[in-house]
Amino acid sequence: MRQTIVEKIFSEHSGKRAKAGDIVIAEVDFCLGQDGTSGLIIDSFRRMNVSGVASREKFCMVIDHSSPSPNIGVSDIHCKMRNFAREYGLKLFDIGCGVCHQVVLEEGFVTSGNLVIGADSHTCTYGALNAFSSGVGSTDLAITLTSGKNWFRVPETIKIICSGELSKGVYSKDVVLHIAGDIGADGATYKALELEGDLVNGFSMDGRFTICNMAVEMGAKCGIMRADKKTLAWLKKHNAAEPVPVEADEDARYTGIYEYDFTELSPKVAKPHTVDNVCDVEEVLETHMDEVYIGTCTNGRFEDLEIAARILKGQKIASGMKLIITPASRSIYLEAAKKGLIDIFIDAGAVVNNPGCGPCVGTHQGVLADGENAFSTANRNFKGRMGNPNGNIYLGSPATAAATALAGAIADPREYRRKL
Repeated sequence: MRQTIVEKIFSEHSGKRAKAGDIVIAEVDFCLGQDGTSGLIIDSFRRMNVSGVASREKFCMVIDHSSPSPNIGVSDIHCKMRNFAREYGLKLFDIGCGVCHQVVLEEGFVTSGNLVIGADSHTCTYGALNAFSSGVGSTDLAITLTSGKNWFRVPETIKIICSGELSKGVYSKDVVLHIAGDIGADGATYKALELEGDLVNGFSMDGRFTICNMAVEMGAKCGIMRADKKTLAWLKKHNAAEPVPVEADEDARYTGIYEYDFTELSPKVAKPHTVDNVCDVEEVLETHMDEVYIGTCTNGRFEDLEIAARILKGQKIASGMKLIITPASRSIYLEAAKKGLIDIFIDAGAVVNNPGCGPCVGTHQGVLADGENAFSTANRNFKGRMGNPNGNIYLGSPATAAATALAGAIADPREYRRKL
């Protein structure tokens, strides 16, 4: 039987021909933790009474979720992480470096053909580099830190073929929200999503990262794409290890195949309180918003900020609106500053946070009040996600978010197509 991409990656890393459903012990190329999970990783590691880590080069920690610390308890966790990193000579990216998934990408820690795990559910982002990458629990991560390996059940694969040409004002975020609305929040549970097609090929790497980032919102273990010239050029620019591109065989077995033509796609919005509660923007126009958030590991990259800046340039946000913008990494922040984007945001009335997760996880920097509505470029809109279970979160693209900040209510970014 011929193999999918993930079956080939697990075969290579386990030393046996792996097929969907198999349980394998596989070598892990890289693993990571963040400040919401690394405290538990360290505790689990110490309970194992081991003498050291399997490889200092294959692990890092990033302080991003509550950065800088908003309280004493979090400060203690950050201190624990710093001490652990010093004790074992491990890589630690401290406050201000950025969101773990952007930092790991920029540092070149992942390349095509890799098997990567992280103690964060959106580790699936790296699938855009043609790697199997998936989130795991903190104890599993600690086991990999000590041994360099872990056990996996090889997932079945769903193929998603994307074709068509997007209209101005419609982006990769709209594409993945449409797919999530169609497949459902649990429609791909413990499966791999293999994404391909002319539309995917046409996306920038930033656009591809956005799509793979949200694979877990459909229950998937990973989203994964082929490595093409864009992928290989991106890897070279970021000094990643030599790529080993992996492609599925023509007659590989899939549990399902979805084909979409996105030529007529409208901007999409996920309504409270589930990511698959998706509609066209036309259905929710003029819904009042109190806060707009542009950032996160989904849409805090330079391309996202640039799209928002085009709409916001020379404009002022609506009266009473809170517009919060958070670059995904220090390098993105610096590039945005160099190219005048930060000036545009501040002139429009926005607050620009330090690089990190910001309001997304709801620990600080923009917690909602009871009954407030927020429009966010994040990947989740569950109750309490932005710090208050009595708030309401709508999800969409940076373009829709920027248009909404100007209107004070959900707006159609295609009104600004001349700027895009």
